[in-house]
Amino acid sequence: MLDVPVFDVKSHYLLENEVAYLRPLTLEDMPHLLPFALDEADLWQYSLTLAAGEKGLKHYIELAVAKKEKGNAYPFIVWDKRSKAYAGSTRFYDIEQQHRCLSVGYTWYGKQFQGTGLNKHCKWLMLSFAFETLCMERVEFRADSCNQRSIAAMKSIGCQVEGILRSNAIRPDGTRRNSIVLSILKSEWESGAKEKLCQRLSEVGVG
Repeated sequence: MLDVPVFDVKSHYLLENEVAYLRPLTLEDMPHLLPFALDEADLWQYSLTLAAGEKGLKHYIELAVAKKEKGNAYPFIVWDKRSKAYAGSTRFYDIEQQHRCLSVGYTWYGKQFQGTGLNKHCKWLMLSFAFETLCMERVEFRADSCNQRSIAAMKSIGCQVEGILRSNAIRPDGTRRNSIVLSILKSEWESGAKEKLCQRLSEVGVG
């Protein structure tokens, strides 16, 4: 059996290009993200875990860090180099070392950073890391089937729709949701998805 890299969640991974800088999220990062939690509560309209308000954000970060300590998640805080400001958060989760699979999600950005191309740069960094450094075979994405903005963003970076999980989760308001499942395979990344995303990055630019 070939040796494959291990995703060591205790390591301090830094993902960076000319636009985005991703570093591990810690409890000390709460002040950097608190303005979003206080002023832009609707950022988590479609999220299963809310981060609105000071208590909500504290709980959100504590859960993220706890899952990292258990070895099944790796949350990042996102810095936008162009604005010289913290922009939001994203993470790897459901890390399956044995099967060479993981998921990308829990992604949110302050409104001023949405539609700027920052998300594509972050996804480029994460997908490159997953497929080329960790040698993962599959990266999965999920979203509330009502969240058309998120679904469009995932499709735009090369994700393929796999199907709908019907009534598989409960929203914070008590209603049940359907989750759309999308993914990118390593073979797809190598055969065209990487090149297409690179082209999209050149279109959005860095300025």
